[in-house]
Amino acid sequence: MSDDISRPEAIARPVVPALEAVLGRPFRVLDDGFVRVVDYMGDDSAVVQAARTSYGAGTKRRHEDRGLIRYLMRHAHTTPFEMCELKLHVRVPMDVWRQWIRHRTASVNEYSTRYSVAIDAAQRTAPDAWRLQSPANRQGSAGLLHAGQGAALSEEESRLQHAARAAYQARLAAGVAREQARKDLPLSTYTEAYWKIDLQNLLHFLDLRMDARAQQEIREYATVIGEQIVAKWVPLTWEAFLDYRRGGLVLSRIENELLAALTSGDRARAIAIADEGGLLTHAEDGRLKANLEGRELEDKLARLGLRAPWTE
Repeated sequence: MSDDISRPEAIARPVVPALEAVLGRPFRVLDDGFVRVVDYMGDDSAVVQAARTSYGAGTKRRHEDRGLIRYLMRHAHTTPFEMCELKLHVRVPMDVWRQWIRHRTASVNEYSTRYSVAIDAAQRTAPDAWRLQSPANRQGSAGLLHAGQGAALSEEESRLQHAARAAYQARLAAGVAREQARKDLPLSTYTEAYWKIDLQNLLHFLDLRMDARAQQEIREYATVIGEQIVAKWVPLTWEAFLDYRRGGLVLSRIENELLAALTSGDRARAIAIADEGGLLTHAEDGRLKANLEGRELEDKLARLGLRAPWTE
């Protein structure tokens, strides 16, 4: 920044060749969905520029761009990432869009079925893609239904979608208002929207929706946005995000204390810490069993090459 406010300063708009190459190109998702970049503002250098403005003169001599971005990510200094924005055009099934729109940190303009005829496309499920309800997670799935059973469900799905569409078209032909004619369309119907969001909130969206516990359909959209778009747009930020957010490991106070006891060889103390911290339940036969928080700790220990002491 110049100290002389009366002197104009030439500013060049950041251009990312890798993202320019895919500008407007639809990345296919699911059977008839897509994501495409409409516009963007900023790049990795904009994050660095914002951080150095905040930290003052001399920062550049102490940190290279990559090191500074990693420092910001590592210590959750989020404001510099808000200096970048991305605008996407998406086509997504309505049931997935209901999850997507819960992220209230973006500017959104959705295709309106009050003004326009609903998109004549609905997501279909392949016979071998019907998922079973997870017994351990009320909002998740685990495993697949046998393809033979799935074939019958897919046929039924197709009949329902065709019947709903036919009823919708008949209502429109009879002169029924679009806003009312649409009410029986299935949630599998595709909608479209423009979605503009800053980089910080986009990374939060991706962290949640790329997670293995997210619904598979929205996870596919998030993965495309992350790997095919954000990785090209801000590669240094994406690398730091993968290292510290996606690949990092966050431990609570209880988990830290338990890990210290475990690595020092005090298995009994580690179990006691978990028990006192409410991570374990007592079965009728006296055995200790992990609750949800305890099972999450088991997964963290497994990533470190360790076993939870109560499982040995």
